[in-house]
Amino acid sequence: MKIDALARLERYAKRIAEIAAVLGKYGLADLFGGFKYSWLQDRLKSADGQSLTLGVTQAARVRMALTELGTTSIKLGQMLSTRADLLGAELTEELSQLQSNVPPDPSTVARATIEKELGLPIEQLFASFDETPLAAASVAQVHGAQLHSGQSVVVKVRRSGVAEQAATDVEIVQALAELLEKHSPALRAYQPLAVVRQFRRTLLRELDLTYERQNLEEFARSFADEPTVCIPEVFSTLCSHQVVTMERLEGIIGTDIEMLKQSGEDLGEFARRGANMYLEMVFRDGFYHADPHPGNLMLLPGNIVGVIDCGMVGRIEEDLRDEVEALLFAVVENDSELVAEQVLRLGHVPPDCEREKLRADLQEFMADYTGHPLSDIHVGAALSSLVEIIRSHHIVLPPALAMLLKTLIVLEGTSRRFSPDVSLAELMKPYCSRLIMRRFSPGRIARRARRTFRVWDRLFTALPRDLTDMLARFRDGSFTVHLDHRHLDPIINRLVLGILTAAIFLGSTELWSRQAAPLFYGVSIFGALGYVVSLFLGWRLLRAIRKSGNIQSKD
Repeated sequence: MKIDALARLERYAKRIAEIAAVLGKYGLADLFGGFKYSWLQDRLKSADGQSLTLGVTQAARVRMALTELGTTSIKLGQMLSTRADLLGAELTEELSQLQSNVPPDPSTVARATIEKELGLPIEQLFASFDETPLAAASVAQVHGAQLHSGQSVVVKVRRSGVAEQAATDVEIVQALAELLEKHSPALRAYQPLAVVRQFRRTLLRELDLTYERQNLEEFARSFADEPTVCIPEVFSTLCSHQVVTMERLEGIIGTDIEMLKQSGEDLGEFARRGANMYLEMVFRDGFYHADPHPGNLMLLPGNIVGVIDCGMVGRIEEDLRDEVEALLFAVVENDSELVAEQVLRLGHVPPDCEREKLRADLQEFMADYTGHPLSDIHVGAALSSLVEIIRSHHIVLPPALAMLLKTLIVLEGTSRRFSPDVSLAELMKPYCSRLIMRRFSPGRIARRARRTFRVWDRLFTALPRDLTDMLARFRDGSFTVHLDHRHLDPIINRLVLGILTAAIFLGSTELWSRQAAPLFYGVSIFGALGYVVSLFLGWRLLRAIRKSGNIQSKD
């Protein structure tokens, strides 16, 4: 049985009160302005009755509110930071700064989780185990340890109770999304329900550390023959759904710029190796580390790139890869018509999209980069401009493509942080050329031909049966056509109200002109009453039209 969104929220009234109070505190209560539920409206105030809005942008207030609301909200904000096509550059840039700052679980809790998951006492599993965690995040914390073989490892342990709390928060977020989509026109365009469903899938995968183990193993296989890249080795016998044990990398973390400069290594080469590693993941494997933040990269001895925290990954399916390759081919050919066509094929396009205006905007965008040296082109800025054009036309990109674009934007920023001279555009050039050559390779053409043949084969196999069934229904009179008329009720109601108003006005005019009895000072009482009623109904009709966007509105 489907549970009403409001009923689900009332089950968690205490948590909802906390969320509403935080929204009120940061001046975000207007997002719920269309809600007709007084019990929620009464809670849209901060604890001291004040709103923290002066001198702080709305994007910053959203980030501060999500941080205060805790783990699930932080994860939601981090996921939304990849959706510049929905939220715009300012808000996604602010959300990308979200960091969880939570105290670690006591070591006794972490030890109990490890022993329960792996089935043995800590002393039998490890020669030594550091009680103080190396790092603590919202989902898991990391402890240093040493195997009985003497190898140093890190043990990532899921925090106690985080899965149960996340399940509750996700249910609340989904119920809120349903209400927002129904009552908040300002947020309806952001597709809150679709975003929450994607968030739920992402969060459930992040809570299950088995996926991170599998990601590490797949990356290790992909770069097994690459001496400049180091993926931590995973010890599968010491892993479970809540525990991952991996090799401890000894190096300099990417956020420590001073130590990187003092290392004596060529940081330009380190940046190029790191960028090439990510480009190989994207364009060769179609499976990539989706968070190229400096804190997830390490400089190892020998100028080797070490990768950590592989919980957030992205995949490019074959169909999406074909479309992205076609887009790159159109960009290389400087064909704005083909670029516009690919953008329209890739995204969800609203019915009122001005396609000629989109083509003109894309042509102007491409003209800004045509003829410039690759070293002068900032891929991050170019992609941000492209996403802003897409957003301005209300085109919604697939989540996988939005994540890919965000990854490339962050990758360039990380590369230039290590070395300002590194050009991601120059590094991407051979990969783009390789993609175009592969697109027209005999093997690729043969695969596309086989796929097309299978599609047509299914069509021709099913078509005779479907036609026979349709003709049989038509012959025996059971063939029916269902028409779904959407949003016609308000239009019909206004039309009927307009006709009724005109009829009352004309009838009243006739009564007044003929001085129909009873009279009051020579004026027909029923005629005057009819005028009043027709004026009231006409005022209501004009008010309804104005609220929906006035007479000239195209909506």
